Amino acid sequence: METSAPDPVPARSSAFRDLLPGVVGMVLVGSSVTVSRSLAGAPLFAPQAVRYAAAAVILFVLARAARVPLPRPRGREWLWLAGIAASGLVLFNVAVVRGVAHAEPAVVAVAVACVPVLLALVGPLLERQRPSRRVLLAAPVVVAGAVLVEGAGRTDAAGVGWAALALGCEAGFTLLAVPVLGRHGAWGVSVHAVWMGAVMLAGLSVLVERPGSLAVLGPRQWAAVGYLAVMVTAVAFLLWYRTVAAVGAGRAGLLAGLAPLAAAGAGAASGGGVPGPAVWLGLAVVVAGLALGLRPSGAPAAEPVAVERVPVAP
Repeated sequence: METSAPDPVPARSSAFRDLLPGVVGMVLVGSSVTVSRSLAGAPLFAPQAVRYAAAAVILFVLARAARVPLPRPRGREWLWLAGIAASGLVLFNVAVVRGVAHAEPAVVAVAVACVPVLLALVGPLLERQRPSRRVLLAAPVVVAGAVLVEGAGRTDAAGVGWAALALGCEAGFTLLAVPVLGRHGAWGVSVHAVWMGAVMLAGLSVLVERPGSLAVLGPRQWAAVGYLAVMVTAVAFLLWYRTVAAVGAGRAGLLAGLAPLAAAGAGAASGGGVPGPAVWLGLAVVVAGLALGLRPSGAPAAEPVAVERVPVAP
């Protein structure tokens, strides 16, 4: 009696559910580019400290309401979490703000868009796995599409340096979380990294900014801080780390190519004009790269369905 092959649809559906949070998270991150323009003339550290402090409170309250355990960091976990806060939150913001003073925003955005290549190479190694050939092939395609979306721009040597720092910080935001996601999960990593980032930024504000620097913020700037705290920090962090824990840093990194597309869309929606042909071509290239790297394999057993493959830090 002939038996039918297992239906691959449930595995593919589960894989899609694992990727969807990361997709939404990257769209929110992309939208932050347009929103952050409102803070261009504001102090550098104080508004960001308020942003992350508010996000930490929101995450903590939601975790308690949902009865999600938040283990206290131990041993070297403090270093991993502090590294996430220092690189992905503090240094990244400094690199972007200082970078656009020496280069057009597109230059910094293109550098950050190269993060899928780093994650495809380094992420699986941290997870004690061999990098996926499919993801390695797809990562440069996604980067090429993001470059088409953002275009090229003027820069100097300092601008290149700040853009490179932004790239490293963006990669560190994901890679440094790999060793601690196993025990802390998306909630724990988000809460601890955010409150640590708030403390670091508050300290920098006290050291280098004038007292009362927040008094110069107007209603529009406070609205931007609120959006960044709730949607781009509290919500996006949870969604992103959920996907990283489920599918691995390499595959999740491909989704970073969506951020420039979301930024272009948000700019158009806010009155920046309809994207040109290069943007539409870049969109098609990014979609092709994502389809190549994220397409599930033919055999259901090979599909990583919501399996946390992240090792627990000692």
